[in-house]
Amino acid sequence: MELTNDMIRQLASLARLEFDEADTIQIREDLARMIGFVEKLQELDTTGVEPLLHMSGTRDVLRDDEIKGSMGREDAMKIAPDTDGKYFYVPKVIKK
Repeated sequence: MELTNDMIRQLASLARLEFDEADTIQIREDLARMIGFVEKLQELDTTGVEPLLHMSGTRDVLRDDEIKGSMGREDAMKIAPDTDGKYFYVPKVIKK
């Protein structure tokens, strides 16, 4: 499959991504390598190979809920890096 910069721009538009021309070229090359890898995999003869749906045969392994002790508010406030005694302060991580 031949990838063009226009195809990459269309994919970027659909994914709501923006990047410059240099990034477009790099992404096209990376995507071409990925597609080449998948095409190489398609050449394999998988006759007689059972489809794999999960990495292990174990599914939906659940455990019983156990009530465990927890730390009280006062103890948590003592070890928190920044509080006003009632609330925890956390650094802002989302920028506008």
